[in-house]
Amino acid sequence: MCECSDGWRAGDTMPRPVEGEAVDPIALEPVDEVVVTSLMENVYDGLLPDGRYVTRAPLDRGREPAAHFVDGQAVVGLRAEHGFSVLVTVRRGARTSTLLFDAGTSPHGIVDNADRIGADLSAIEAVVLSHGHFDHVGGLAGLARRLPRAGMPLTIHPFAWTPRRFAFPDGELRFPVLRKPTLAAEGFEVIERRQPSLLFDGCVLVTGEIDRTTEFERGMPPPHQAWDGTAWQHDPLVVDDQAIVVNVRGRGLLVVTGCGHAGVVNIARHALRLTGESRLSGLLGGFHLGGPAFEPIIAPTVEALSALAPDLVVPGHCTGWRAQHALAAALPESWVQGSSGSVFRLTA
Repeated sequence: MCECSDGWRAGDTMPRPVEGEAVDPIALEPVDEVVVTSLMENVYDGLLPDGRYVTRAPLDRGREPAAHFVDGQAVVGLRAEHGFSVLVTVRRGARTSTLLFDAGTSPHGIVDNADRIGADLSAIEAVVLSHGHFDHVGGLAGLARRLPRAGMPLTIHPFAWTPRRFAFPDGELRFPVLRKPTLAAEGFEVIERRQPSLLFDGCVLVTGEIDRTTEFERGMPPPHQAWDGTAWQHDPLVVDDQAIVVNVRGRGLLVVTGCGHAGVVNIARHALRLTGESRLSGLLGGFHLGGPAFEPIIAPTVEALSALAPDLVVPGHCTGWRAQHALAAALPESWVQGSSGSVFRLTA
């Protein structure tokens, strides 16, 4: 298994293993089906069609009172935020299990969208957070009031509590920081893990820290900083970044990222090394390729992902429109537009 360094502080350099370094494979049990339901995305498009792997939420799923219409209702569709959240349901035989991966930005966003599309939040058995940035954890407040039971396990990296900010020449943007005691009081059982772990009888892998092996995925630019207890330091790694992985029987791995701060190619290759699998069936989530700091690495990222030949690619959240276009052009049979309320399905 991947061994991760202890005592990391913002600004430190994480050990860089050799590309393709051998690890003891983690026995990730194959599943017969995985269903990923998008509870929150940066975009909502009510006119997107269904496809081979995706079913779209009907435009009229969201309605609100509006007296100026004859029937007293406005069709509002689903919410979109600068945030990310999905329900992941795995089926092996007759048994299904569901987890929530990330929670969007606002306290009510994912709950409202779940209600509008009829997603059953009471089916959630576990919560996993990709990292501590506010646009992936804000919805926990609203979810807490809908928890099916007390003691809901919530898996998180121990550095997700780190204060962070963007420091610009003309000011700063400080990120809201999670409070562990509040989560516990709201009914979550907080489980801090740096190394890989398995959920649902070995059917879902939480990667823990990601090996950084590519030369081009170098992380966040200098304005992204973390508080190390004494001072603000450049935080390129966002070392708490992690993903979840499911092995679809006969097809290979589905990898779901939050922002992909570790680098989406690093994440995909890390998942393959951890499990000993050779095939990538799907890649879904934020690829963090938007903006001037990341657009220069779009080309090598697209080249590396094309070589992995996934069946399904759903870049979302922080991927950026230039990367979306590049991926759509390079992988026209695999690329699918993300949108709040969409349901993606891979079956053995």
